[in-house]
Amino acid sequence: MFSLETLAEIVDRRADASAEQSYTRSLLDKGAAHCARKFGEEAIELTVAAAALDEAAVRAEAADVLYHLLVLLRARGVAFGSVVDELESRTRRSGHDEKASRKA
Repeated sequence: MFSLETLAEIVDRRADASAEQSYTRSLLDKGAAHCARKFGEEAIELTVAAAALDEAAVRAEAADVLYHLLVLLRARGVAFGSVVDELESRTRRSGHDEKASRKA
């Protein structure tokens, strides 16, 4: 079964290829700021697709957002597993309580 963990592993493998062979590597070679901008562009495209109620576009743009998020995490040296751990720790309390704790 395909999962985000599988996609993160694919991103890691493709990061080890040459930029000529790997779009992922070519993004990483441009630096974390470039990867962040690309992620932001994809997030905006997803927002536009969702507002337009275009289901096929939402699926495609959501896939782009997830991919570019994983590339951005790799560019910043943040392990995908640590993000999953963060999410897991947040599920132990209500969303309202968790959000309030981040303001403190």
